Amino acid sequence: MIADELVRRARAARPRLGPVRLVAVDGPAGSGKTTLAAELGARGATVLHLDDLYEGWSGLEGSLWPRLSAQVLEPLRRGVPGRYQRYDWTTGTFAEWVDVPVPELLVVEGCGSARRAVDPVAVLRVWVEAPADLRLARGLERDGAEARELWLTWMADEAEHFARERTRERCDVRLDSSGGALVEVADGAAS
Repeated sequence: MIADELVRRARAARPRLGPVRLVAVDGPAGSGKTTLAAELGARGATVLHLDDLYEGWSGLEGSLWPRLSAQVLEPLRRGVPGRYQRYDWTTGTFAEWVDVPVPELLVVEGCGSARRAVDPVAVLRVWVEAPADLRLARGLERDGAEARELWLTWMADEAEHFARERTRERCDVRLDSSGGALVEVADGAAS
């Protein structure tokens, strides 16, 4: 199974974030990243969802990475627990603080998790993809039809982000979830 292989590869790598092996699971919204992260979590990884850190629908850029870096990654690099303030999508505000222990294996899942800034500390960068129409359908099933314009704006923002960061090309592993199960993309990764 793909998740078993990813965990094996990550655990075989030398930690690059202090004592932590960080795996970034990136790709467009609705592509299957959360499903893969759950599979990795079931195999012993600690999972951090960027959905809990975005400042809403416009949160892909801005303060996301500086907060993640300062509140979670830098403490873990020093071998001490991190913590972040969870964003509450219903109220549109930051809510309670969430502790992040010092795990052997940390999965950071979400759009923007494999940006260039993670390269020095990630042991594995995974790209998950699916066709845009399928991703939009998955998103609207979860968030409701009234979220359509928000989804379309997010999809445009993430496409710009991924093009600028060259995320897909830089990832170590590329997976496709359009058939319902994750399969490795034949063209592999660039580096």
